[in-house]
Amino acid sequence: MPVIKHKEQRVGVFIDTQNMYHSARDLFGSRVNFGSLVEHVVAGRRLVRAVAYVIRTPGGEEKAFFDALTHAGIETREKDIQVFFGGAKKADWDVGLAVDAIRIAPLLDVVIIVSGDGDFIPLVEYLRYHGRQIEVAAFRNTTSSKLVEAADSFLDLAELKDDVLITPRGGSPVRGRGRVPQRGGRKPAGREPISDF
Repeated sequence: MPVIKHKEQRVGVFIDTQNMYHSARDLFGSRVNFGSLVEHVVAGRRLVRAVAYVIRTPGGEEKAFFDALTHAGIETREKDIQVFFGGAKKADWDVGLAVDAIRIAPLLDVVIIVSGDGDFIPLVEYLRYHGRQIEVAAFRNTTSSKLVEAADSFLDLAELKDDVLITPRGGSPVRGRGRVPQRGGRKPAGREPISDF
């Protein structure tokens, strides 16, 4: 059953930036134009908040990317990358995104989760139980089927790739192209967090 979208709906957009980055890179050798993405998912409704969850690296190479998000009207929630003994790295915002969505949900009619990560299924179920319309936007080939089923609607960003992806200058693909993760919304083990913007 298609969801009803009307211009008076209050919308919040919560972006799992790493999930989108890795999916776009691995599937299309591209990067995401997050400003255009937010415009598409909001679809003319009343945007209350758009928040991107991002990771800071010691070198700070991502600052220009963070500035571009802010310039596009997207708030950033930042945390430092964790580096463990032996060189393993961790960068995870799942709990932070979920807590923010629950905290802000009383101000919203629609919660849009921009991620294919199946870890968000309990969040989707909780927010639906509390009367929110839940929309998920992600690349279908890297999205958990159960997440798609749990949401009120799903937008396959691959169908909007000409509008929401940035082709690198010179047309050469971003490193990593061709390694398509299996459905499930999880990044393969050992995947580096976003750090090369």
